[in-house]
Amino acid sequence: MQRMKNFIHQKDNWPNFTWKSDEIVNLLSEARNLQGRLLGKMESLGFDLRNEALLDTLTLDVLKSSEIEGEFLNPDQVRSSIARKLGMEIAGLVESDRNVDGVVEMMLDATQNCFKPLTADRLFDWHAALFPTGRSGMYKITVADWRKDTTGPMQVVSGALGKERVHFQAPDSALVENEMNLFLDWFNNSSETDLVLKAAIAHLWFVTIHPFEDGNGRIARALTDMLLAQSDKSNQRFYSMSAQIRIERKEYYEILEKTQTGNLDISEWINWFLNCLISSLKSTDSHLVRILFKAGFWTRNSKTLINERQKKLLNKLLDGFDGKLTSSKWAKIAKCSKDTAIRDINDLIDKGILQKESAGGRSTNYELKK
Repeated sequence: MQRMKNFIHQKDNWPNFTWKSDEIVNLLSEARNLQGRLLGKMESLGFDLRNEALLDTLTLDVLKSSEIEGEFLNPDQVRSSIARKLGMEIAGLVESDRNVDGVVEMMLDATQNCFKPLTADRLFDWHAALFPTGRSGMYKITVADWRKDTTGPMQVVSGALGKERVHFQAPDSALVENEMNLFLDWFNNSSETDLVLKAAIAHLWFVTIHPFEDGNGRIARALTDMLLAQSDKSNQRFYSMSAQIRIERKEYYEILEKTQTGNLDISEWINWFLNCLISSLKSTDSHLVRILFKAGFWTRNSKTLINERQKKLLNKLLDGFDGKLTSSKWAKIAKCSKDTAIRDINDLIDKGILQKESAGGRSTNYELKK
């Protein structure tokens, strides 16, 4: 195994982070400007559309934060769990698993209660919600308490046995409680730092302490959302930082490793974080266009007779159906026979809602009529 690196938390001045303000001032200004414009747009939407946007954003946030860790949750379960917990009435609610409800509860507590103090007990509640069985996969872990390091130091390692490369080693478990006390004091009381910058610092600081045996990444992203919600002065979320981190997952881990093995000047990390946030805010514009299109579609067709199967498939098309829609896919998703699927499709073609795609192929594909 290679010789241990000198990690950021081992530096003499840890955790006194520094950054070059002149290098980030323009990015921070752009991010703040985009936040303001987006919130202004959302304010102009009606209650129902704003709720639709909120539900879509929170669903995306939960799904993508879990995907970064390689865990793929059921989108319908996540959406249903959020809707139930927020008291929203939506069509097609499904039952959700305990682990889905747990991630949702954490994310909603972080954003809906963003102005409440962050305490060790609140973090323990989040951790217990993430691991309702007390296990991470097959392995029993310490839940709702700081990690114990009973099997050795907490390390991020790659490579074959005997040729491992240590990318990062967290502070010793004996130091975690004191490290977290410092972090929580700063999180709740530091008011001189811009809240967007504070979100960037909190994310890095928390994952560097790595206080839990598992779930640190998801909790760090919940803390990021919590501070971004504070910076928006709103507990309603209309953009997803986790969705953008998922897209930039490789760069995310690279910049984390580089920063954690560097010095206490974290300008590069903040630079990356702000660029990621700006991309997230910009991508929400196209997301908003889709929500408005979907709302307009259902308003135009409010008096059209459409059955539940048709509603389900039309919503999938409006949300950006993955791939081509064929009669056999319709039958599979709607859990009906192919004959019934064809009748449903032909009915919607007759009503001017669906059309056959012009590009012919071995099978007929269908799309929304423009």
